[in-house]
Amino acid sequence: MKKLLVIALGGNALGNTPEKQLELVKNTAKSIVDLVEEGYNIVLTHGNGPQVGMINLAMQFSATENETPDMPFAECGAMSQGYIGYHLQQSIQMELTKRHIRRNCVTLITQVLVDSKDKAFKNPTKPIGAFYTKEEAKELIKKNNYIMKEDAGRGYRRVIASPEPLKIIEGKTIKELLQKNSIVIAAGGGGIPVIQKYNRLHGIDAVIDKDKTSARLALDLKADIFLVLTAVEKVCLNYNTPEEKKLDILTIKEAKEYIKQNEFKEGSMLPKVEACLTFVSHRRNGQAIITSLNKAKEALLGKTGTLIIRKEM
Repeated sequence: MKKLLVIALGGNALGNTPEKQLELVKNTAKSIVDLVEEGYNIVLTHGNGPQVGMINLAMQFSATENETPDMPFAECGAMSQGYIGYHLQQSIQMELTKRHIRRNCVTLITQVLVDSKDKAFKNPTKPIGAFYTKEEAKELIKKNNYIMKEDAGRGYRRVIASPEPLKIIEGKTIKELLQKNSIVIAAGGGGIPVIQKYNRLHGIDAVIDKDKTSARLALDLKADIFLVLTAVEKVCLNYNTPEEKKLDILTIKEAKEYIKQNEFKEGSMLPKVEACLTFVSHRRNGQAIITSLNKAKEALLGKTGTLIIRKEM
């Protein structure tokens, strides 16, 4: 049987504008199809930070200036999944055709269940959208009941919660698509956060960390390998300093110690390492690897990247 590979694609593989993104994903597609040629079944996840912010800002502007209906954030997330997925699947499908590989690539709009009582909802921390003055922020709080916080001296931004992912709602459908030999793009931007209420799912204003959702998906699918692609070839200690040290292997024990020492930065390498720890802690025979997009094939062959393992070999 082919090995199942769940790939968490970093934002550096996407673009901040439709034109830039469409150009960038052509290179992304080549790397993904390289792995298809190596014999892997693939589920691809991705971030959506700049894209969902752009959509949300456009919707806010339209609602303010043209009195169109205000668009909930969950719907903006769904739009970003479709927009990014469209570019990725088109480019991957074209690359497959170019190499005469008969495989389908499909994007699945994906919901992720969260707990409405998650402590994150009591302390929203995830900034989204544009910067505002203090006066503008007060008006938005009054008008839309937003939570606004000052952001590093640059102005005020809306903040929303970042709860833990509990379940991939479309998990069964993803498995069925894999059985049909499809390449699946799913859980974009961490998935659309939904809560269960009166036996129905309801979208909620939140952003789920995409690396956490990717690890959850990899576990649910019983993936053989969880591959996190980012801007660097290997995880480093003392990153971007004269004392920088690249890591070939990282055990769970070592990683937890480095996290205590604040070696990995929030919003950068930390969530990626934590997601890998979640996967290898609960998937006994699974592998987790962190590397760059253009080194993905070499990393899977054991030639580069950082391999996260349960304990010292």
